[in-house]
Amino acid sequence: MDGKPLDREISDAPADSGADALLAPLDTQAIAMEAEVGAEADPAARPRSLAPLKMVFGAAVQYPRQIGLALLALVITSAATLAIPWRFKVIIDEAFGGTANAEQIGHAFQYLLMIVLILGIGTALRFYFVSWLGEQVVADIRLKVQENLLRLSPGFYEVNSPKEISSRMTSDTAIIENVVGTTISVALRNSLTAIGGIGLLLYLAPSLTLGLLIGIPLVIAPIVYFGRKIRTVSRTSQDRIADVGAYVTEVLSAMKIVQSFGQERRESARFASVVEETFATARRRIVLRAAMTSIVILLVFGGIVVVMWRGALAVSEGVISGGTIAAFVLTGGLVAGALGSLTEVYGDLLRGAGAASRLAELLEARADIAPPARPESLPQPPRGSLSFRNVTFRYPARPETAALKDFTLEIEPGETIAIVGPSGAGKSTIFQLVERFYDPQGGTIRLDGVPLTAADPADIRARLALVPQDGVLFSANARDNLRYGKWDASDEDIWNAARAANAETFLRALPSGLDTYLGEGGTQLSGGQQQRVAIARALLRDAPILLLDEATSALDAESEQLVQQALEKLMAQRTTLVIAHRLATVRAADRIIVLDEGRIVEQGTHDALSKAGGLYARLARLQFTHAAA
Repeated sequence: MDGKPLDREISDAPADSGADALLAPLDTQAIAMEAEVGAEADPAARPRSLAPLKMVFGAAVQYPRQIGLALLALVITSAATLAIPWRFKVIIDEAFGGTANAEQIGHAFQYLLMIVLILGIGTALRFYFVSWLGEQVVADIRLKVQENLLRLSPGFYEVNSPKEISSRMTSDTAIIENVVGTTISVALRNSLTAIGGIGLLLYLAPSLTLGLLIGIPLVIAPIVYFGRKIRTVSRTSQDRIADVGAYVTEVLSAMKIVQSFGQERRESARFASVVEETFATARRRIVLRAAMTSIVILLVFGGIVVVMWRGALAVSEGVISGGTIAAFVLTGGLVAGALGSLTEVYGDLLRGAGAASRLAELLEARADIAPPARPESLPQPPRGSLSFRNVTFRYPARPETAALKDFTLEIEPGETIAIVGPSGAGKSTIFQLVERFYDPQGGTIRLDGVPLTAADPADIRARLALVPQDGVLFSANARDNLRYGKWDASDEDIWNAARAANAETFLRALPSGLDTYLGEGGTQLSGGQQQRVAIARALLRDAPILLLDEATSALDAESEQLVQQALEKLMAQRTTLVIAHRLATVRAADRIIVLDEGRIVEQGTHDALSKAGGLYARLARLQFTHAAA
């Protein structure tokens, strides 16, 4: 848990005045709010109901033991807090009143120390259990959300940004952690303190209590009024701070361009302007904070003076004792602080409800591609045949445009099919449909004679091995990246695959061999090395159908030659579909399929298509003429 929730629970920072104890939680929340709630920028999107929190409470009640211990600690600390003013009353009346001997005075202070000890231990236990509960609930929700996200088809991520989903998994869960681990505890603690404190005040001095209850709203009202204004300005302030971060990221990422074009002075001036706007917004917040502090201090200490004045008159008349007045003032301060904190709890709960609502959307999302109730088994052993018949497909995010139109293609086991055509012709769409990331709106696709929609997607993908264009690697060691397609592969199997992929030499040269961390996205390796790791991963997969998506498009000549040699070994005795813009890599294909606007416009061998004078011949002429030049 970070510092902000702790500040809400236990204020241990030095304060300028007693009024700061009332203002600090509000100001801390106002400043931090937008930083914590990146996904809540649109006020209209915030729920006005706490109903979405049912999901959070449902997760929390799975831990009744921790809830019970937290509540017990909460009751003990609230009781101990209210016992302190009462002990001060006894000490002042007896010890300072001259009616007690040394032993009685010692006992009185020993009781006070014991209460303080109980308060300290109880607060620590309460903080531990509520914080533990908040973290555990967040962990459970994150796990459930991630499990559901892994089941969703790629179509979901076309209309839902992964970056925004990541924000929900971090910012929104942090808000929920704050609600469970702090807000609810604060609400219960301050409710108990307020109720118990008012009862104690009525017992100590009923007439003074009625005057105090009238004065408390006068103190809370400006806090609420100015608090709303501070939160509005704080949102703007956070936007300006975000502008600073965005500017710094943009300029530092393009530092070579900035310096190449000699724009250092201009960028410095731009940054100064952004910083000045940030300062101006912060200054408005500071002015509001100063005004609120001044007014609240006036009302708080003015009220205390009036209460003490009336109390002094009552003491002089012998109606109440000096200890009673001291206990009354201390208890009144506790009640005022508790009520001030409660004014912010509802806003915190609404923000928590908004976060829970956004996470519930991810939990309730259902995959468009799911196994049928009774999936049909694929034949054994696998043959590696594919059949497309009158397939028409539109992406969910682009329903007005057909990526494939009446597409028909029969692929025999062991055949190598090259798919070429202009960008946007539908080449990658074929791979997406073969892996059943999407279902076509028309026509059927069969794998070894079984319709893809009748089979379990996991069984379909088990018969496929993909080598993507960019050789996607994970932030893990070399071993885990290599065995990603076959997690139970032995080191011997891994090295055999690496050798076949022309990757053994550089892998053995790594500092820790297969245990070497490859960096985020495999940044410790060159592009050609990453691609050969991807090929070795596909070799380990040992699937009957191989999908090659522009596997050599971004490589230099030497790397391309090594990768091409590895691909030839990988393609042996497998059904292979190859997407390529560089036509020199597909000359040896059994058939070349030429796509244009989602339709097959030509098919045949390289030589036959080159002589036909169609789209392929034009593409080949452009590429080979350019290469010769």
